[in-house]
Amino acid sequence: MTRDFAVNRRTVTTSVLLGSAALLFGAARAHAGSRTGFPATGASPDGPQDGPQDGPPGIPPGDAVLTLPAPTGRHPVGCVSVHLVDTSRRDPWEPSIPERELMLTVLYPARSAAGLSPAPQLPPQAAALFGRIAPHTPLRLPGAGVDWSATTSHSFPGAPVLPGRRAVLVFSPGGGDPRGLGTCLAEDLASHGAVVVLVDHPGDPAAVEFPVLTPFRRDSVRPTVLRGDPRDQPPLWRTLIDTRIADLRFVVDRLRHAADLPLPAGLAGTLDPRRIGLYGHSAGGSAAAEVLHEDRQVRAGINLEGYLDHPPAAPGGTAEPFPVVTDGVAKPLLLLGSDGFSRRHELDRSWSALTARSSRWTRTERIAGANHWIFTDYAAMVPPLQAAGLLTARTRAALIGTVDPSAAIPRIRHIVRGFFARHLTAH
Repeated sequence: MTRDFAVNRRTVTTSVLLGSAALLFGAARAHAGSRTGFPATGASPDGPQDGPQDGPPGIPPGDAVLTLPAPTGRHPVGCVSVHLVDTSRRDPWEPSIPERELMLTVLYPARSAAGLSPAPQLPPQAAALFGRIAPHTPLRLPGAGVDWSATTSHSFPGAPVLPGRRAVLVFSPGGGDPRGLGTCLAEDLASHGAVVVLVDHPGDPAAVEFPVLTPFRRDSVRPTVLRGDPRDQPPLWRTLIDTRIADLRFVVDRLRHAADLPLPAGLAGTLDPRRIGLYGHSAGGSAAAEVLHEDRQVRAGINLEGYLDHPPAAPGGTAEPFPVVTDGVAKPLLLLGSDGFSRRHELDRSWSALTARSSRWTRTERIAGANHWIFTDYAAMVPPLQAAGLLTARTRAALIGTVDPSAAIPRIRHIVRGFFARHLTAH
């Protein structure tokens, strides 16, 4: 019997080589062309940005078509979108909605992807809204010159399920980020044998697209309610984290009864409810760590640079630690961060308190030369945007740092895969 979801020296070397090649190939897809009304200097239509522009002088960059690095595992990846409704909760962001809706993408090892077309990274209507919102977020993404709807994934709707018994990994993205921005890492995990579930938390991500309308929601796409960094708005932050914790607990519970979900034939039977792991970025990492603490059937978790406390309600006040920090955790938990995060002092406060109260299974690691969004698809998308003159070097550094993504992405993939391979082995 061959083993999936394992890491050894050979797979590490292969992952690095394949990841570097895929990144270099993907970056070449960002191309120059014509764009009506965009200055030849490469400045943003909303005004000049900080620092020098990086595009060729005098050549106006055209719509950038971005690509994601291919997964490195031996299996093709299938995918399916799932719409869930929790009738026991009201929506926390829209009082007129008496139920909580969620959107998931489930990625799984497939027998074959022959003859199939890959799914988009973001659904078309969500991508269009994301493009309109992008320039107005703290990330300062370009609102013109990039076709956000053109990025495809490496996973295939309708792909036949590969039989087996598989670990289940649930991912929660950062505050304001759609679930599709976790595609790169999730596809790599699925290609190595895991089933990965990406979760959207509607009202929080920039844009969430639904398959149907309801009497309570008359639009198929729902925009974010966030304005600025939620960490700077303590009541909003608390609602965001509490909502995500409840969302993840609901998803995990439904996955334990996967036969009731609208999944491709044979997929429900591959999910091993005894091997559930959580991982998340930023606010998603915060929620993942707390759910690991609360739900005894979740075996391991990774917090990708998420705070583990609530900010003070008033200036000069005291931050309130999450229960996972107060109690400590006896299950495997990896705190993976970047060394360039501008609010690292806040992060270290809760991370240090947690590690002091936890077992040896809790550890901390940093990615050198990196910044906060290096753990997302922005790691592969930002450098081509900079090369096309759509982002400055300073903005790139503030998003993903100065580290070369062709080294950082394979390393993050290896760390995450290795952690779950070690702690979610079959009984």
